[in-house]
Amino acid sequence: MSRRLCIAVAALAFSLWVTGSNGAGTACRQALALGLDVSGSVDEAEYQLQLQGLAAALVSDDVRASLMRLPDAPVRILVFEWSGQNYQSVLVPWTDITGPSRLKAVSEMLRATTRRQAPPTTALGQAIAVGVGFLNQQPDCWKRTLDISGDGKNNTGPEPHHVNSPDKIGDIVINALIIGVDDASRMSHAELSIAELTAYFTHRVLAGLGAFSEVAIGFEDYERAMRRKLIRELEFLSISQLDQ
Repeated sequence: MSRRLCIAVAALAFSLWVTGSNGAGTACRQALALGLDVSGSVDEAEYQLQLQGLAAALVSDDVRASLMRLPDAPVRILVFEWSGQNYQSVLVPWTDITGPSRLKAVSEMLRATTRRQAPPTTALGQAIAVGVGFLNQQPDCWKRTLDISGDGKNNTGPEPHHVNSPDKIGDIVINALIIGVDDASRMSHAELSIAELTAYFTHRVLAGLGAFSEVAIGFEDYERAMRRKLIRELEFLSISQLDQ
């Protein structure tokens, strides 16, 4: 990354940090925390497909329209990456999406992110616990949603189903974006089939009223799957609030 781009990204990060939590007095219709899997099963190309896919999905026409539907009650977004039990790093701090310029800033910040050193292990349960902690910082939002992206099962730290019970997450909803392979002949020793991953996430990860998963057929399909998932999450809330 060039020095000029580093300075620009740093300035953007500072701006989001300053303005991201200054929504006191402003209604928040949804707090949405997105957790991205950066464990050892995710290589550099897949890491970028995940980051660039989320960045593109956020500014796609249909997602943008959903985010902007109730400007007086914005969606509040946080993005973090996770791998081992002690690695959860915030990429975008809590930010009210109050207009197109704020949404574009979040997208550009994700596009400019480079990979940091992280443990190779997959602490999915700990990522959920940390994500719930982030959402507990936003108790006044009408809805609170944790989105976990992952391409494998938990292999260190607490199991997901030990940290996502109602007494631990309250009214938080935990959704998932499952990244799997649909053809056994293409699978490496480290990859799991979509059917196996979907069953695991359904029984161990999803939690809360209306929780659901979306499937990406490999990281190349991540942008499409993320866009579809965001539309489902945001449209449900927007319509329900407008009907009240």
